[in-house]
Amino acid sequence: MPNMSDVIFPDVTLTPDEITQRYPQRCLPEGAQVTRFAPSPTGFLHIGGLFTAMINYRLAKKTGGVFFIRIEDTDKKREVEGGIELITKGLEDFGIIADEGFTSTGQKGGYGPYQQSQRRDIYRVFAKKLMDEGKAYPCFMTEGELEEIRAEQEKNKQNPGIYGQYAKYRGITPDEAQKLIDEGRSFVVRLRSCGDESRRIKFKDSIRGKIEMPENIQDTVILKADGIPTYHFAHVIDDHLMGTTTVIRGDEWISSVPIHLQMFYMLGFKAPNYAHVAPIMKEENGGKRKLSKRKDPEAAVSFYREAGYPMQSVSEYLMTIASSAYEDFRRANPRADVGEFNFELRKMSQSGALFDLNKLNDVSKNTISRMTADTVYDLAADWAKEYDAGLYSLLSRDEGYSKGIFAIDRDNPKPRKDIAKWSEVRDYVAFMFDELFLRPSAELLAKYDAADAKAVLAAYAGVYDQNDSKDEWFERMKTVCDTLGFARETKAYKQSPESYKGHIGDVSTIIRAAVTGRTNTPDLYYIEQLLGYERVVGRIKEFAESL
Repeated sequence: MPNMSDVIFPDVTLTPDEITQRYPQRCLPEGAQVTRFAPSPTGFLHIGGLFTAMINYRLAKKTGGVFFIRIEDTDKKREVEGGIELITKGLEDFGIIADEGFTSTGQKGGYGPYQQSQRRDIYRVFAKKLMDEGKAYPCFMTEGELEEIRAEQEKNKQNPGIYGQYAKYRGITPDEAQKLIDEGRSFVVRLRSCGDESRRIKFKDSIRGKIEMPENIQDTVILKADGIPTYHFAHVIDDHLMGTTTVIRGDEWISSVPIHLQMFYMLGFKAPNYAHVAPIMKEENGGKRKLSKRKDPEAAVSFYREAGYPMQSVSEYLMTIASSAYEDFRRANPRADVGEFNFELRKMSQSGALFDLNKLNDVSKNTISRMTADTVYDLAADWAKEYDAGLYSLLSRDEGYSKGIFAIDRDNPKPRKDIAKWSEVRDYVAFMFDELFLRPSAELLAKYDAADAKAVLAAYAGVYDQNDSKDEWFERMKTVCDTLGFARETKAYKQSPESYKGHIGDVSTIIRAAVTGRTNTPDLYYIEQLLGYERVVGRIKEFAESL
């Protein structure tokens, strides 16, 4: 009688040892972690995927290990054209660049190929090994037979699947298998489960702690009818050969851990550590649900690029979700690199974090406020070049002038926080460009007497000198107060408000409104320095005439 593995795998001549020799043990420092992000190229990069990739990346970097990207494309029906490029480019936009595996320029590293569809022959070698050892068998059940089993199990309220009495091909002989193959029958390869439903497995999840679950009793499919492995089987082989030490993935995979640990055991491999990340949630109708690719535009990483959020801001925000200790770290170390944060899996939340765009905006304002003017210009112009050609034309027309705008109120202990995303830059800089400047209306100063406002503007236009230092400029503004009945100091006005028409703050507000069309802006002195004498005085006189 022929050997079953020779019947099913007549073309497989390599041995597991020969495959293993291609993947030597990694030489890394003690405690170094090898992590991976293993997406399927089935569409855009999801914010949850970015979150999981970031956690893998941070853990590898913190420990001096390796982070690699492996493409799990065993489900060819769902694959989309350009899906790999969408994922790798999306990650790299957020500073997550693989040490090995896939990057936007292709594959690199000595433990590849890093694409499961290119590893078909490897999986077949290990499937044959299991069959040689009596741990796997061919299953010729038709879809009709499977449907009958599902119906019976549902009727009897039994656990669905192929196990026990339902595993009808467990005892098939090599001759019987050969006969069915000769008849043209298709088959899958199933693991011959060694599980017992009366026993339980225990494992330590690096995020959730100790977990106890029933053993797997299912005869799980390891190779589909087309010879392509299932995710369950492929990831076990790949993570063993590639030296993965910690598998960090979504918590929807917790239920599959008994299957995966069983496969590692039956193959004679040491299992990696597992860490299951809670999903990112969204509030809806008073409840919570998982962020949806279909329903929520913010689920796509491309949303943040299009809206103009810097990748640093999104990364910062995701770190606040990843660790409750991160915000304290950032407050204490406002300019430190994120890599300095002592990220620990065990301190991650076990429940789904609520995604909050308002919180993202706050984080992004803080992040952008810490950037240099040159960085803000570069990133804003880069975004505008793709999404707002008119703004890009204005910003790039005079790079020094534009950088000067972003430099105002930036390099000081308490920088302004006006910009959350680059799509807000057009409005932020509008008063600095004649093409965007909206002439102010009288309603802007409705709280002031029109005659007093006109007097303030006329007096200021008469004394304004662009060559003044900031102290000299402010002193000239105070002389306007003196001549028109406004208090030079706010304190003096508060002590005797009936003695004055207003105070220095009111005078500066009137001037600010004329020059910028707004009552709240960055430092007016530096705005006027950039605008130049002609535009400053011209805007003041034009506004005064409209009052």
